[in-house]
Amino acid sequence: MKGARGAKAGASKPAAKPVFSEGYKQLVLLLLVLAYTLNFIDRTIIATIGQAIKEDLKITDTQLGLLGGLYFALLYTFLGIPLARFAERFSRVNIITGAIVIWSAFTALCGTAGSFVTLAAYRFGVGVGEAGLSPPAHSLISDYYTPKKRASALAVYSFGIPLGSMLGAVIGGQLVQHFTWRTAFMVVGVPGLLVAIAIKLLIKEPPRGHSEPDAHPALVEDVTVEEPAKPAASFGAEVREIGAVIATLFGKWPVLNMVLGVTLVSMGGYGAGQFVPPYFRRAFGLDYGTVGLIVGLAAGFGQGIGTLAGGFLTDRLAKAGARWYALVPAIGITIAYPILVTVFTAQSWQTAAMLIILPGIFSYTYLGPTFGVIQNMVPTRRRATATAILFFFLNLIALGGGPPLTGWVIDHFAAFHYAHPSLPGLWDAVSGFFSANPADFQHACPGGTAPKTAGAAAAASCHGALVLATRQGIIMAYGLGLWAAVHYLLASFGLKTAMSKARADRGEAD
Repeated sequence: MKGARGAKAGASKPAAKPVFSEGYKQLVLLLLVLAYTLNFIDRTIIATIGQAIKEDLKITDTQLGLLGGLYFALLYTFLGIPLARFAERFSRVNIITGAIVIWSAFTALCGTAGSFVTLAAYRFGVGVGEAGLSPPAHSLISDYYTPKKRASALAVYSFGIPLGSMLGAVIGGQLVQHFTWRTAFMVVGVPGLLVAIAIKLLIKEPPRGHSEPDAHPALVEDVTVEEPAKPAASFGAEVREIGAVIATLFGKWPVLNMVLGVTLVSMGGYGAGQFVPPYFRRAFGLDYGTVGLIVGLAAGFGQGIGTLAGGFLTDRLAKAGARWYALVPAIGITIAYPILVTVFTAQSWQTAAMLIILPGIFSYTYLGPTFGVIQNMVPTRRRATATAILFFFLNLIALGGGPPLTGWVIDHFAAFHYAHPSLPGLWDAVSGFFSANPADFQHACPGGTAPKTAGAAAAASCHGALVLATRQGIIMAYGLGLWAAVHYLLASFGLKTAMSKARADRGEAD
């Protein structure tokens, strides 16, 4: 819509600013949460059913990590920015709808893969579709919700992460337990088509900047909306727009540290999370259904609480100072790590299952505050781009690198412990990291298990080395969270000034 904000009576009246009820905004947010939930079901289900894939296709943990990480993340990250630039100009609703259809179809196709190479190709396709959701979704949410409510709204949207991970674990575990891993992929790919139709039919495209506060508010009946002019459609203009966003994210000290913080904690979370379900099967011999319930319900419930609490708590605390957008994640992540170590050194699965709810409550507080800061630091027509660039950096390193790096570490640890069963310590494995060849372990224990023709002693050696390596690899991966907490602490210095200047540059009231 076009018009002048605060037009005087008697002047030609542009179209009135639309009014969206709280109920309608909640419906929009609900549909986007459903989309993000499916996004994470399709993205992370491979962690739950990964052990079945590993045993069926006889692959290594490094390959399993590639399927859950880099092979998904590569096109996901590189396509995010061009799709976001489309979202700055064209219908965000249409982009989201098409993206859901694409990733849902490729998820179903994963169930038909007969080899590692084919499955990897389909995972690339899933990444292509999922690249089109969060950048336009963050932009939509920012136009429906005012700056002081954005951390909360984006935390609700981000609730799709633990909810999707939870449902993916529970549903995937039950499907692979009673059917096959192929069935699991096919079943979870179907619901996306229904959500895509609902979003297309029910979500309206709001004017850009619809919820920004006016520094000089007019009478209610005179308020109209003025959409920022679209940047000129040229290659040079696109480069300048992207460059301006990059300068904000990486050129401002507090924002840079927020970006580094979310990247590091996500890298540890994605990397370790890929091997949490296999750990419960390897360490305790649990069936897939039970593992899905533990990882899904227990861990997912805690992560969901943390995600919502982080957004609402930060919006409340930020009234006393904007630095709480960074301090809440710093404190939460720090508290979570010793609990995680306790979970993965527990001697019984019952103890681990009871404790695993706690880390997510604290560590997942980082999502809402981080996304809220990013959206509040850029102009309205750069918000989808800001999310895309953040996700490019975050996912290429965190999602693309976390799972394969963790799998690579586990493969090396397993080779070491198989060759040196009398040296079970973590420091032993780290200091002797390259002294054993993972290929030797893979040859002796294909897919992590001894051949059926091998004796009981060989089976025990393979199993013991793999369990110990998985435990230690997970603990090391989660340790990246402590590094992330340092960056969040550093971000708290100067954050208030940076956010105030960003509001002033947009001509908004505090």
